[in-house]
Amino acid sequence: MSETTTHGNGADRPDDDPFTALERELRLVIRRAQSSGTKIAQRVHPELEASAYPLLAHIAQFPGTRGSDLAAHFGVGRATVSRQLSRLADLGLVERDTDPEDSRGQRITLTADGEQRFARARASRVEMFARALADWDRDDVRQLADLLHRYSEDLVSWHGRQS
Repeated sequence: MSETTTHGNGADRPDDDPFTALERELRLVIRRAQSSGTKIAQRVHPELEASAYPLLAHIAQFPGTRGSDLAAHFGVGRATVSRQLSRLADLGLVERDTDPEDSRGQRITLTADGEQRFARARASRVEMFARALADWDRDDVRQLADLLHRYSEDLVSWHGRQS
């Protein structure tokens, strides 16, 4: 017996391979996240690019991180991160200080203004999730967060083994 699922276009389709279904749902999540990314970035600063918001979030979570750590974490080149960090510094959101353990490196932290702006934008985003998932059981929300974390970690690990 084949189950059916209803998708955003209202059409019922037979359930397909779980990896195909995962690809479809993640594709939609990513597209929607990209769409809302500009709005959340502009809440931080009107001139902030959407692609820089995750950098700010990582720096907020790990103050004193290095550019090379950011490049490795996000799977992009150091030059890309360096350009984005320069822009964040120009906007007054981050500051770079010499790494006391390696004078060739820099430690990146949010400025006081960057911390305040990021905190407001993050609070707004968390509130949006809380409202959108208000009918969900809190344990389901926790399970979703845990599964997404596990997915992300496994994907990074897999990519590392492929190199």
